[in-house]
Amino acid sequence: MNSEQFDKLKLIDHWINGSDDDYDTMIAMFEAKRYNWSLFVGHLMIEKLLKAYFVHVKEDYPPFNHNLLKLASDSGLSLNDDIKLKLTTITAFNLNTRYDDYKKSFQKRCTEEYSQEWINNLELIRQWIKKQIK
Repeated sequence: MNSEQFDKLKLIDHWINGSDDDYDTMIAMFEAKRYNWSLFVGHLMIEKLLKAYFVHVKEDYPPFNHNLLKLASDSGLSLNDDIKLKLTTITAFNLNTRYDDYKKSFQKRCTEEYSQEWINNLELIRQWIKKQIK
């Protein structure tokens, strides 16, 4: 890859900074009791970190993909079964918030307790992926 076209560190910073902004938004949405949107933004936060990791290890642009498990697999990230299950669930937050067929049932599921549990999971995954990038 031509270094003039591809600046690995700049691209990693782009994805990490976007993820950090999404983290703040996720917390703000939770505090505003917009639980389903909080979890949706949590998905975006993890997606951007996985794209930063992809750039870190593959030294290439990340794929246009929102499936967190696929992004992690495509980047060669070693995952245990618990993380795989969590990434699959978090990916569903993206779909459930976007499409009317799923939106109402997802909103009902997103109680304060459910959302807090998943925000805790999102924070742990966020910290774990960031450590992998360093």
